[in-house]
Amino acid sequence: MTTTVAELVAAHRSGAVALADTMRRVYQRIREVNDPAIFISLREEEDALADAAHLQGGDRSLPLYGIPIAVKDNIDVAGLPTTAACPAFSYAPESDAEAVARLKRAGAIIIGKTNLDQFATGLVGMRSPYGMPRNSLRGDLVSGGSSSGSAVAVARGIVPIALGTDTAGSGRVPAALNNIVGLKPSLGLVSTSGVVPACRSLDCVSIFALTVEDAFAALDAIAGHDAHDPFSRRFPSGLLAEIPTGVRIGVPRSEDKLFFGDETARRGFALAEKIARDLGAKLTEIDLTPFFRAARLLYEGAWVAERTAAVGDFIAKHPDTVHPVTRGIISQGEGKSAVDAFRGFYRLQELRAQSYAALADLDALMVPTMPRPVTVSEIEADPIGPNSQLGTYTNFANLLDLAGIAVPIALSGDGTPFGMTLLGHAGRDAALASIGRAMHARTGLTLGALGAPQPALSALTPGLRAGEVALAVIGAHMSGMQLNGELVTHGARLLEATSTSPDYRLFALDGTPARPGLLRVAAGAGTSIALETWALSTEAFGAFVASVPSPLSIGTVTLRDGSVVKGFLVEAQGVVGARDISEFGGWRAYLAQAAR
Repeated sequence: MTTTVAELVAAHRSGAVALADTMRRVYQRIREVNDPAIFISLREEEDALADAAHLQGGDRSLPLYGIPIAVKDNIDVAGLPTTAACPAFSYAPESDAEAVARLKRAGAIIIGKTNLDQFATGLVGMRSPYGMPRNSLRGDLVSGGSSSGSAVAVARGIVPIALGTDTAGSGRVPAALNNIVGLKPSLGLVSTSGVVPACRSLDCVSIFALTVEDAFAALDAIAGHDAHDPFSRRFPSGLLAEIPTGVRIGVPRSEDKLFFGDETARRGFALAEKIARDLGAKLTEIDLTPFFRAARLLYEGAWVAERTAAVGDFIAKHPDTVHPVTRGIISQGEGKSAVDAFRGFYRLQELRAQSYAALADLDALMVPTMPRPVTVSEIEADPIGPNSQLGTYTNFANLLDLAGIAVPIALSGDGTPFGMTLLGHAGRDAALASIGRAMHARTGLTLGALGAPQPALSALTPGLRAGEVALAVIGAHMSGMQLNGELVTHGARLLEATSTSPDYRLFALDGTPARPGLLRVAAGAGTSIALETWALSTEAFGAFVASVPSPLSIGTVTLRDGSVVKGFLVEAQGVVGARDISEFGGWRAYLAQAAR
């Protein structure tokens, strides 16, 4: 069974799994899970199949080719209502949110809209008239909020990716409670155009996935500046990498490790510290006092008025349609003044300076994602107290302009999960994800609630960046060969050594110097030919290919994983009388044999 994005995209590209079969499996899984509270609205299965049919004959190189995705119901999807878990608030968006539009352009297929704590206010997943999504691991635990449906949909294997939002931990706490990854991007890295605001200056679109690599693949698809979003920011593109030896990670002092009497959680964080050390990290205890003080500003300070600014007018007109706890929290902003706001801004700046000083010379801060799991019965008895505990290590992150990623660490025999979160300065999303990737792999945990093993970590190769084109080379332009300098002079970067799909023949062309010609042939008549892929800027690519001599040309080459890149090909007329050297599997092997 394919479970991760990487596995599913590879299966789609190779033809091992048809896109229509993936869509059918999604809807079958929804029926098997049988939790009507996960989704607020679902697309018809026939519509998803139609999308699959449209994609099937298209560009297989799309990064999320045929990936089914669920979207939290405070993010607009054209054709589905946006409710923010309040039926009276519901409206029909005319267009997709920018993040959703980018997912679609990357080849994803939207399945439906997921449940949430009403108006994205809460960390428990129990404040919705559409019901409470069941925790995927233990029925007595809350599923976490506010992005409850998105987290459960991923953990239960309905979709491999789901969008949430995160203002105070809504993209991290549900991840920890369901044994999955929750990626909270830097503020402004992902557009919030088309997202119902909670606290607009602090909101971000978050990502749930079974693995860090999957979450980062989705982030890569949706990140980027949006001129229509005034809160959008420009960050340099980042790539996953192997974590360096001696990475410096801050951890809370003993007195700042708050687990509220939960020894299982305490042991879970001790395990996280051990894993980090085993990976070569240097741990340093830091004082979290300024972080905790900043967190209190979120609901005790003027920032609660941002929630009032977002939906307060609607609540004032329709008070009986809003969950009483939600209404009570948002209404607190009505008493805040401009004076309160400015005092809050000044205080936050002081706390940011103190917090950043604590983070100086550190690559990341590692904290528990939540102090302890919370049960449904606890929230029924006290809707506020246990909810506040869940936000202990999440409420300060967006106020302090930190990026974060929540990663599973431990899973007890009774299904009790524990996770940690890595936090760092804005723009360090890739670095945090790289550390989280290595730590998650070291745990050996199974994925979500599926019991499926984690895939083996693949070797990381530098990927394409914005404004670059991948070019396949098969001859003297490969690394270490006589014409490679032409590529390097154009600023090219080696991506990977790989091979074509088994649909090509390789010829030694007449002339001096000797050069190969790659020809696409009928299915079953070819073989796989070794090559390298190189990244060039679009300008350098144009200049480079302008010098390609006949009978060679630049066309589309299909790689062994089903993806397609630009590459050197030969015209059919050009191989007349040329020697077929396909048996050698590549130009290097042929030259080595010729030398012997």
